[in-house]
Amino acid sequence: MRSVCAMTALLSVCSSTSLRSSAFIPRAPFLSLPFRRDLSCSKLRLARSISTAAAAVKARAGGGRPLMEVRAAQSGEIHVIVGPMFAGKTTALIRRVQAEAATGRTVALIKSDKDNRYGLDSAVTHDGTKMACWALPKLSSFQDKLGTEAYDKVDVIGIDEAQFFDDLYDFCCKAADHDGKIVVVAGLDGDYKRNKFGSVLDIIPLADSVTKLTARCELCGHRAFFTLRKTQETRTEFIGGADVYMPVCRQHYLDGQIVIEATRIVMEVERSTVTHALK
Repeated sequence: MRSVCAMTALLSVCSSTSLRSSAFIPRAPFLSLPFRRDLSCSKLRLARSISTAAAAVKARAGGGRPLMEVRAAQSGEIHVIVGPMFAGKTTALIRRVQAEAATGRTVALIKSDKDNRYGLDSAVTHDGTKMACWALPKLSSFQDKLGTEAYDKVDVIGIDEAQFFDDLYDFCCKAADHDGKIVVVAGLDGDYKRNKFGSVLDIIPLADSVTKLTARCELCGHRAFFTLRKTQETRTEFIGGADVYMPVCRQHYLDGQIVIEATRIVMEVERSTVTHALK
């Protein structure tokens, strides 16, 4: 019996010793945690250094202004409204600018001084809605006309008949990208020949939004995407109203061009005949 107890005790001691020795099996040093911790700190320090350097560069680019002011000055927008004549572009522009004014923003409206159909001091829709505006030959003269202090306070700039401004692209870039203005542009995207008109299409890559309006075809009542010139005038810039232009659908635009071309040929033949008779 004593031998059995001694044997049991010996097995117990051996088992306990085995467990303790297995609990302390030598292992490779665990270096990953300290190594990762050091790497993380290094990355953090590097990120902070880059951020600080970037902030300094941006501050210098902004003439020494604080970083938040530089960001605020670069938060402008550009919205473009296009379509044929009588599509309501000026109406949409005025509504947008007035809505911005209702939120407390300072607004200004500009139009080309080439459009003097309803006077130079107002942008006027075809149904008679009007809003006071600046009539200018070039958009670049707006800041000088308004004054730098007043210009800095303007939040929203509306531009009507934008196709007449040669410096539209440069102005929109500066006003939105550098001055933080919301710029709303309304104009014809195409002329009576359906060719590009002015620089309106050039600013679409700059735009936050583009709205294509349509009118009603005067000949069938369907949606009108094009402007048909009813006279023989061939100048691209020829300002007029319903006496000169009408909105038409695709089919009536093509039909109208055929009629206009036939009329032109007939008139040229008649002039040639009269000239020959006079000789």
